[in-house]
Amino acid sequence: MIDHKELKSIIRELYSIVNKLEEMFPGRHFTPDGHMVGSLGECIVADAYNLKLEKASNAGFDARTNDGIEVEIKATQSNSVAFRSNPQHAIIIKINKDGTFDEIFNGPGSMIWEKIGHRPPYKNGQRTITLKSLSLLNEQVRASDRIQKST
Repeated sequence: MIDHKELKSIIRELYSIVNKLEEMFPGRHFTPDGHMVGSLGECIVADAYNLKLEKASNAGFDARTNDGIEVEIKATQSNSVAFRSNPQHAIIIKINKDGTFDEIFNGPGSMIWEKIGHRPPYKNGQRTITLKSLSLLNEQVRASDRIQKST
C-alpha cells in the first residue's frame, strides 16, 4: 500500500534539492526530465486515481483501472507531450515543484489521436501535442468519460 503523504513528501524533497542546486549555480537548470519525470508522473497518477501500474515501458499504456481500462500516463514540465499510438484513455499532468500536479487532460485517447494522428511522426515515431491544445480538448471531455481521483 502506498503512503500518500510520504510520496508527496519525497517529491517535494526532490524539487527542494533542485531549487537549492539552481540557487547555488545561477543560470544552470537541474529540472528532472526524461525517464524520471515519466516515472514520477506514472506513480503520482496511479496513486491519485487508484490505478494499477503495469510493467515499465509497456507499449501503449502504463496502468489499468479496476474495471480494466488501459490508461496512458504522460507527465511533463515542458509545454508538450508525445504519443506513438492511440491510447484507450489518457491522463496528462504537469508536475509542480511543490509535489502537486495539474491535470491537463483526462479522457479518451481517441480525442488526442484525432488531433495528432494524421501528422507525420518524427523519426522516433512520436507525434507531439501542446499542453494548451490538450487543455482545450479536456474542456470537451464529458464527466462520465473521466477517471475520477481517489484522493
